[in-house]
Amino acid sequence: MADGRDKIKSFMKKKDIEISLKRYGIDALGAMAQGLFCSLLIGTIINTIGTQFNIGFLTASVATIGGAEYTVGGLASAMSGPAMAVAIGYALKCPPLVLFSLVTVGFASNALGGAGGPLAVLFIAIIASEIGKAVSKETKIDILVTPLVTIGVGIGLSAWWAPALGRAASQVGKLIMWATELQPFLMGILVSVIVGVALTLPISSAAICAALSLTGLAGGAAVAGCSAQMIGFAVMSFKENKWGGLISQGIGTSMLQMGNIVKNPRIWIAPIITSAITGPLATCVFKLQMNGTPVSSGMGTCGFVGQIGVYTGWVNDVASGVKSAITAMDWTGLVLISFVLPALLCPLINMCLRKAGWVKDGDMKLGQ
Repeated sequence: MADGRDKIKSFMKKKDIEISLKRYGIDALGAMAQGLFCSLLIGTIINTIGTQFNIGFLTASVATIGGAEYTVGGLASAMSGPAMAVAIGYALKCPPLVLFSLVTVGFASNALGGAGGPLAVLFIAIIASEIGKAVSKETKIDILVTPLVTIGVGIGLSAWWAPALGRAASQVGKLIMWATELQPFLMGILVSVIVGVALTLPISSAAICAALSLTGLAGGAAVAGCSAQMIGFAVMSFKENKWGGLISQGIGTSMLQMGNIVKNPRIWIAPIITSAITGPLATCVFKLQMNGTPVSSGMGTCGFVGQIGVYTGWVNDVASGVKSAITAMDWTGLVLISFVLPALLCPLINMCLRKAGWVKDGDMKLGQ
């Protein structure tokens, strides 16, 4: 029995198959968000730029597939399933034949998963990747066996699981959005804090929001929480990290502070309290809704994607007649929630923590 277990462990080590929370919950999930960014999100941004600036070649149809017309941005967005799956395979260190086969797996799982497609892609691409890795280079006809097994497993699981996973994720997202509409103050705090914390942790808040199709008021609260973390850390650590730190955290990621948080968790108090303040302000006062692509809800100020997502939602709502116009109050709320309030509140709260001796100079220095 022991010999059997040792052989399995040795085989998995040889194939680099590591069943762990880090590998699947951090590496794969984070990579999936990058795949989403390079397809769906970039496609949305391209479409928005083309529409707002009347750029003909960005708004014109460049391809017709199955009767559906696609713009440049539309083609990028349509590839979100394959992009996510390949990104996951890359994070799991798949050999080439497995990695390339995941294009089909991602397309199938995302298409069959519907609104909750990203969650289906995450689960199915992980399983297909690991099984593909297990059979890779085990036969003399590897070029046939590995793609057949990877694609076969992926499409089989997509047909079996993807619709249910998609519906489950969609229902959870709808429940969160319904609860936020019903209790905007309490849910504004919870969504803002939880998604903001997820942004700073080495997991992907963007992928979580995409998997749950989180938009509307809940999406606005998520944008508030993520912005509070990023702008908050960027401004309150300016003394230690100067302009480089301001840019890398403010429009990059607050995840850079994770090492410092491990050393002194109290530096995290100010951004978390700030997100608990800006979240309900977003939902109750400014009625800030994120009706762009769900992945934007979990991006905060990273490349200003969260704000672009909010703006895209406004544009879509105006075009569909849901919203009459983009108002000064809309812009005021977006700027205050995303930038001004985090930049003011975080340093003030952190000042109190410094006076209490909980936070000291150098605690937020990057690259220590």
